Amino acid sequence: MISSYHSHTLLPNQCGSSLVQTIDAPLPLVWSVLRQFDKPQAYKQFIRSCSMRAGNGGIGSIREVVVKTGLPAKTSMERLDELDDNMHVMQYSIVGGDHRLANYSSTTTVHREEEGKTVVIQSYVVDVPAGSSEEDTCLFSNTIIGCNLKSLAKVTEKMAANN
Repeated sequence: MISSYHSHTLLPNQCGSSLVQTIDAPLPLVWSVLRQFDKPQAYKQFIRSCSMRAGNGGIGSIREVVVKTGLPAKTSMERLDELDDNMHVMQYSIVGGDHRLANYSSTTTVHREEEGKTVVIQSYVVDVPAGSSEEDTCLFSNTIIGCNLKSLAKVTEKMAANN
């Protein structure tokens, strides 16, 4: 099942990767934070604000994310493509904004590892911008996703410890 969500066919001008984060918190808690399409700033530290432009946080909803100063972006328009609360799958695409991540699509799955532990896998595909290399594009994307996954772990592990 995991491979069906995280196996992507790359075109010649694209790159992609998968990142894995183990979290010392129960799956329902991790999923409850991750699935909030309208509140990514709850764990994504590079987001200044998020406002819904269409929908109510369900499939087809579009959010506008304002990025914190210091990154090579200002805003990102993102569409929720899949949200499966039974399989713990979330997929979204970047559909606009002021950045260089064209045709970006991300899939995140959440899995129970053992009692009280959760594994989060996030994969993505993105076009390599003109003037950039596949290596640089993947390095940038991996760094941002890695920071977001570590932040998700920190936030949910703290929540689990306080329960």
